[in-house]
Amino acid sequence: MMTGQCLCGGIQYEYAGRLGPIALCHCSQCRRAQGSAFAANSPVQKVHFRVTRGDELVKEFESRPGKYRAFCRECGSPLYSRVDAIPGILRLRVGTLDGPVNQSPAYHVYVGSKADWYTITDDLPQYEKTERTNDPH
Repeated sequence: MMTGQCLCGGIQYEYAGRLGPIALCHCSQCRRAQGSAFAANSPVQKVHFRVTRGDELVKEFESRPGKYRAFCRECGSPLYSRVDAIPGILRLRVGTLDGPVNQSPAYHVYVGSKADWYTITDDLPQYEKTERTNDPH
């Protein structure tokens, strides 16, 4: 069982499944939503994700038709994103997890639109967009 929370602690959640591969996403939407060079996301099964505190603080923003980004309406912490086309999957923001994750990032996606001020210096695979055709990005 993994647990996580937003910055203010108003929203707390638990996840009873396994994390999918951690992607470092460099698209402009993730950069803006995170306020950083990239977002660290992992696909998780929605059926195993449960908000245990602060469900009323979860706000979803439709960033494009059918894609929603969830965040805390109190502190603004991004929690996950989801798309209507893949209803059983959430893209969990790995930085909100408590404790050790015990998993390293697997790859970079959307490097074609990465921040010009950031240089990728690791040896992880890089994809111009994404390597999956069903990526809920």
